[in-house]
Amino acid sequence: MWIEPEFFRDERGRFRRTFCPKLLNSAGIPFEVKQCNLSENLQAGTLRGFHFQRSEEVKLLTCVTGGVYDILVDIRQGSATFGKWKAFRLSAENGGTLLVPAGCANAWMTLKDSTSIHYWHSDIYRPELEAGIRYNDPGFGFEWPEDPVVISEKDRSYPNYPMPDL
Repeated sequence: MWIEPEFFRDERGRFRRTFCPKLLNSAGIPFEVKQCNLSENLQAGTLRGFHFQRSEEVKLLTCVTGGVYDILVDIRQGSATFGKWKAFRLSAENGGTLLVPAGCANAWMTLKDSTSIHYWHSDIYRPELEAGIRYNDPGFGFEWPEDPVVISEKDRSYPNYPMPDL
């Protein structure tokens, strides 16, 4: 779900709300913040993901500097959109927020140097529930704007879906 920001502008610049439980609740999305993280990335072409928790964790992502190409994939068995993915461009300029539902995985590639992403999580990080899917899993046919320049060994070595322990 893409959440379009409402900008308030004056001679000082612009102001926007980045998190509003009232807005989410009115859309039928209960969300209580349990943890916040900031991902700071030095180089364009840095790829992170696909990550998810084997829990009911929901995430909100906002790009505060730079820009990313984010792919969200539905891996919820029985979902009407199971196996489908959609790409979003998050940037400091567009100010949008992406909601990642529980049971979905997301990955993103930085489009600019010095890109930072702020995350709000509905659950605390639990390493025993961490999981991931390989960024270039041929079963999904993900389309990235370019080949990654920087990717961790952990992200590079995630298995293709379906994973044996899901």
